[in-house]
Amino acid sequence: QVQLVDSGGGFVQPGGSLRLSCAASGRSISTYTMAWFRQCPGKEREFVAAQSWRGDSTSLADSVKGRFTISRDNAKNMVYLQMNSLKPEDTAVYYCAARQSVIVTTSVPLYDYWGQGTQVTVSS
Repeated sequence: QVQLVDSGGGFVQPGGSLRLSCAASGRSISTYTMAWFRQCPGKEREFVAAQSWRGDSTSLADSVKGRFTISRDNAKNMVYLQMNSLKPEDTAVYYCAARQSVIVTTSVPLYDYWGQGTQVTVSS
């Protein structure tokens, strides 16, 4: 079992930045694909970013390319999402997720563990 705790969300103006953190416990995430998803009220959860266990393969949603960066520190059992140039349409609850596989995927059902979510609000 892996427990994930998301943090770092908040209120930011358009163009601002936030850094989300995901703290994992229970097992080392060194062999897990890690990802971030987001969800707006009334909408399905959508893929944002994912990174392979060694960090050598990364996938980003088209809507965040050039603005968001996913990274991980396996020694600290941490995953991060650096979000720059934030837009109002980035407003959502952001979730960290873990998949016990070396294959990076954007599919929600294929992730095994989820954080509780952290709210990001981008507004002027």
